[in-house]
Amino acid sequence: MQGGSSGIGYGLKYQARCISDVKADKDHTSFLTGTLSLKEENEVHLLRLSSGGSELLCEGLFSHPNEIWDLASCPFDQRIFSTVFSTGDSFGAAVWQIPEPYGQSNSSTLECVASLDAHVGKINCVLWCPSGKSDKLISMDEQNLVLWSLDSSKQSAEVLYKESAGMRHSLSGGAWNPHDLNSVAATSESSIQFWDLRTMKKVNSIERAHVRNVNYNLKREHILVSADDESGIHIWDLRKAKVPVQELPGHTHWTWAVRCNPEYEELILSVGTDSAVNLWFASASSEKKTSESLVEASRLRVNPLLNSYTDYEDSVYGLAWSSREPWIFASLSYDGRVVIESVKPFLPRR
Repeated sequence: MQGGSSGIGYGLKYQARCISDVKADKDHTSFLTGTLSLKEENEVHLLRLSSGGSELLCEGLFSHPNEIWDLASCPFDQRIFSTVFSTGDSFGAAVWQIPEPYGQSNSSTLECVASLDAHVGKINCVLWCPSGKSDKLISMDEQNLVLWSLDSSKQSAEVLYKESAGMRHSLSGGAWNPHDLNSVAATSESSIQFWDLRTMKKVNSIERAHVRNVNYNLKREHILVSADDESGIHIWDLRKAKVPVQELPGHTHWTWAVRCNPEYEELILSVGTDSAVNLWFASASSEKKTSESLVEASRLRVNPLLNSYTDYEDSVYGLAWSSREPWIFASLSYDGRVVIESVKPFLPRR
């Protein structure tokens, strides 16, 4: 296990918590990030990695009216994204469009495509359908899941379904299943809940306290990864979810988020309030593996931590793999520091 960092840095003006891969940009490795300042006008930065991979450039700078607590890029249109924001007194959510032309010389105003205004309490996140072409999205507050149909051409969003999770559960976030578009996993104080979007009913759950974040493995249909506040990272096979199939130590303080690599199924990233980003090897199925790779997998099960990136002075909250170059990821610490790293030295043998 190595330490330190040799990544490419970029500094935001204010504090920040969220960063998103711009999946719909097929020509550039791009990320969107937004700031979290109570007293100043907040900003959304469109960042692109230079063609040589040596610089992180600001391609667009846009003013945003409120503190940004969640940001997610639209999977089928690189100019559209969602934010969850706080005015200081209440929470809101909206879908935005980047205007054209744009640049980083001055701050442009975003165009509001639709306001996701079916919530009363604290909104936690907005999830885009991972199919890459659907107009459906989900917004989630502490008590409710809301399924929307977005029409960006008419600048409107229609509520299709709204369902309560019940007073005993306080929802905190979730993930849309890329292998079953009718299924969403939602995290709460005491469980991971699985919802069927056709009926908007909870169909299953994993009883687990203090789950902070979940992420589906894009390459393995039944695998879900969870980040727990105090007990690290757990990998679940949803066909037999009574106990995790693998446990990783996580971080020395709270493990805040986990992300499975979009191409290399064994690689998992995690970030935490210990000011670190950890790269893990989670052993995959032994099918179709050579004897050499089986030996390597056995060694990594003993010490699954491949690398710890420690080039931060504050808690790390934001994390995103690049879908265009899946050996690259971006991380974001609370003090507004974005770092781009390459995991090429750690890619598993194929």
